Amino acid sequence: MAEIRWTAEAQRWLEDIFEYVAADNPQAAARTVQGIYERAQDLISFPEMGHRYPASSRHVRILLYGHYRIAYLIKDDGNVDILGVFHGSLDITRYQL
Repeated sequence: MAEIRWTAEAQRWLEDIFEYVAADNPQAAARTVQGIYERAQDLISFPEMGHRYPASSRHVRILLYGHYRIAYLIKDDGNVDILGVFHGSLDITRYQL
C-alpha cells in the first residue's frame, strides 16, 4: 500500500482554504479540509484512481473532492506526494505540476 506525503505547498493550500471558508463558517471550513484530507487517504489503496493530468511531464494525477482538485504525484516507489489542492475555478495550468 502507498504512503501519502503532503508537501509544504499542499499544506499551505489547505490552510488557505480553511481560512477562506472559515471567514464565513468555521464549521464548514473544518468539514471541508477534513473531507479533502479523507479523500486523499483513498490513494493509499488506490493511487491511480485520479485522472492523469496531461499538462505535466511527470506522473501527476488529479483527484476530485467536491469543488476541489487534489493534485498528486505517484512516485517510482509507489508512494504518493500531494502537490496541491485547487478550487475548481482556478486555472491550474498556471502552476508547475
